[in-house]
Amino acid sequence: MNVTTEDFEARLAEVTGNVKDPSAGIYGPASISWRVNREAVIMLGGGRAALLQLAHPFVAYAVDQHSKTRNDPIGRFKRTFENVFAMVFGDLDAAVSCARRVHAIHTRIQGPIREAIGPFADGHRYRANTADALFWVHATLLDTALQVYELLVAPLTLREKEDYYAESRLFAGLFGIPDTAMPARYPDFTRYMDTMLASDVLSVSRPARDMAGFLFQPPRAIHGPAAAWYRTFTASLLPPRLRMEFGLPWGAREEKLAARTLPLLRLAQRNVPKRLRYFPDYVEARRRMRGDPPRDPVGRFLEKLALSAIEPPKRDTAPRSARSAG
Repeated sequence: MNVTTEDFEARLAEVTGNVKDPSAGIYGPASISWRVNREAVIMLGGGRAALLQLAHPFVAYAVDQHSKTRNDPIGRFKRTFENVFAMVFGDLDAAVSCARRVHAIHTRIQGPIREAIGPFADGHRYRANTADALFWVHATLLDTALQVYELLVAPLTLREKEDYYAESRLFAGLFGIPDTAMPARYPDFTRYMDTMLASDVLSVSRPARDMAGFLFQPPRAIHGPAAAWYRTFTASLLPPRLRMEFGLPWGAREEKLAARTLPLLRLAQRNVPKRLRYFPDYVEARRRMRGDPPRDPVGRFLEKLALSAIEPPKRDTAPRSARSAG
């Protein structure tokens, strides 16, 4: 099913029609969505979510053919999370405006898969606004946030995970994803994830492997061992089949490294000041709710430093013939 603009606007009206306090957006301070998604450490799961998304050929080819990720990965990363945080932590106007902007972009993204991969024939056409593909991207973010939160922050009860999943359906609605395309309850969602991870719908294509290699290049301000550790940490969060298809090293050495660093990450998470634990978007949302000036200058400064630190080395994008001639 393709989510048309008419479908999207109808779903958007359903979501916004149930909002009681527009200044709080679709969630608000009492929501478990704010409690989980405020934790900056969740970003360590970004590699897992990205690889799970790229494992779907629709996503891999859409990013490869319609994105500037190769030339401006940090710009794309920043724009993506600006959109996500505007929908999660923004007021209702910001969430709706962002949702419409993302939908408009997605309507232009379509094209062919250029290989026979999984259940898809060479030449099969994808659309970014296909409900199943939209929900898969949503599911990777939801599942990864819960996994990393429980791994590094605190365990969640089944009721809390059920509440988080129920709230996440509002976020999915901002992309126009219909209720019928989503599992009804959290246990149904876990079965959906198990089915997808075992399915050949997730098959690592040529552009997916290429972008995965680019993802783990050592950034300019981070030494190679740190980037190698992050690759190992990401591999530890993936199912064995996808680790193998992406070519991520995994053996006794990597398993031991991942296990040794988990207690250190948990200790750091418990002891870091709350001022540094939370995303500035969450801090600004709480300020907005109190009626204080919303901007979080300290958080935004730290965010800028972090983005500078993870910027990858510049790639030589000139044609091979031009490089040889030089």
